[in-house]
Formats: sequence, C-alpha cells, structure tokens
Amino acid sequence: MKQVRKAIIPVAGFGTRLLPISKSIPKEMVPVVDRPLIQHVVEEAMAAGINEIILVTRSGKSAIEDHFDAHAELEDSLAKKGKDALLETLAAIAPANLKITSVRQPNAQGLGHAVFCAAHLLGQDEPFAVILPDVLVKPQTESTTCDLGDMVLRWNSSSAAQIMVEAVPQEEVYRYGIVDCGGSEPQAGESADMLGVVEKPKPEEAPSRLSVIGRYVLPYRVMELLSDQPPGAGNEIQLTDAIDRLMQEGKTVQAFRMNGRTFDCGHIEGWLKANTILAREAGYDV
Repeated sequence: MKQVRKAIIPVAGFGTRLLPISKSIPKEMVPVVDRPLIQHVVEEAMAAGINEIILVTRSGKSAIEDHFDAHAELEDSLAKKGKDALLETLAAIAPANLKITSVRQPNAQGLGHAVFCAAHLLGQDEPFAVILPDVLVKPQTESTTCDLGDMVLRWNSSSAAQIMVEAVPQEEVYRYGIVDCGGSEPQAGESADMLGVVEKPKPEEAPSRLSVIGRYVLPYRVMELLSDQPPGAGNEIQLTDAIDRLMQEGKTVQAFRMNGRTFDCGHIEGWLKANTILAREAGYDV
C-alpha cells in the first residue's frame, strides 16, 4: 500500500473575509502569534509525516513561496552579528527534508478544481492529503496528539479515505457541510463509515452535528473523478461531489472525529481568537 507523503494546500483564494488586511498580503501570510498562518499548516503536515507540500497558487502570492525559500543576504547578516537563535528560527521554517512545489490555478473554479490542478504532481495511484489553510488545527493544551497524523495512520491500515470532522452545536449546523454516518457518531480519535455529506442543512434535517473541517486523506481515484466532475454548488467544481461519487462506487470513506481544537482564521474574529489564545499559551503577556 502506498503511503501518504504529499499534501495539497490550496492558497489561490482572495481572502475576502480578512479584508482589508489581505488586500496586498496573502491571507496565508497573515501572522498567528509569531509566524504566518501557512507555516502553522505546513508544520502540521510535517508532524503527520508528510514532507512534500504542493501549493496551488496564483499571481500575487509569491510571498508564500518566498517564505520557505533561503534568504542568503539575511542569513549572512545574522551570522556576522552572532544572532544564532534567529538563524535557527529561520532554518526551522524549511527543514532539509521539506519539499515545496507550487502550481498555478489559472482561474477560480472551486476547491475541486484547485485540488485537480495538482494531479500531475502525484504518482500513479498515489494517495494524498488536502489541507485548507484557513483553519488551524491545534492539539488540546498539553497534548501532543496530531489529528492529521492519526488520519494518515488510519489510511495506512484500512485504505479508507478520511475526512476530519468536529461536533458543532445543533443550531449552527446550517453553516457547515455535515456528514451522514447513518446515525453513528465516532468518538474523538476514531473513524466511522460515511454515507454522504449534506451541505448546510436545516438544523431539523441535519443527519448529525459533525461538520467537515478541511482536512482530507484521499485515494488517487478522487483525481480521476475530478477530471470530469461537472460543476456543482455555486457553478464550481466541488471536492465533496467527487467524494460522493467515490462512495457511490462502493469505496469506503470515513469521518475521523478530531481530538484537538480548531481556529477559523479565515475571518477577523477567528483570527483574533487564535492569536489571543495561542499567544497566551506560548507565554506571551497579552
């Protein structure tokens, strides 16, 4: 069985929910405590054993790639001044085993289209992860559990696609994609077979309270399905539509219930919350 070694991170969005901050700065470069949002997400992938990152990007986003590139002039200046701690901080951004590749999404046609833009960078029948960078997934305080890593382990043992979910209040299910597990809800850190996904259901019609977070471990077959996936909601190519087709083919797709915490940094309130809570946990006086 092929292991998950690559993660696709779509970064081509405009970040409209973070305006005016994101007018000239990619939203993925907005800082959360002491490093940009994209670095948090790449570190999550590395902690899960994934060291090859594919950025699906567009024009105006070169700062993201630059962040993971070497900066010889800066490094030389720090070395001459004996600022070894800062040099170590820079080196930690892109460790030697991290491989960053980028591919352009020529026009915005939905998440499914963004993911498919990276299809040619995968090997035949190679599984892959998808990480949406708007949402940070962090362990509970004093925990070292890596939810994405647990999803990868479950793929390795079962070959079942994994979709990360978390429970939300019943009255808020209308805001999310809600998974249908046939009335069964997995415990934290466990997976359950999915029957489908319902986008933004009415609270009284929701099949569960488990919302899709933005972390996926998928078989290569999803790429083949995306190759001819017709537009869906919003006249865009939806990743969830391809996952639904995967289930219709009889393939197992499971909802993995996370142990950790989420911070939706795609909007101002969530970004402020992440900075406040995570800064305090890091020892900053805020």
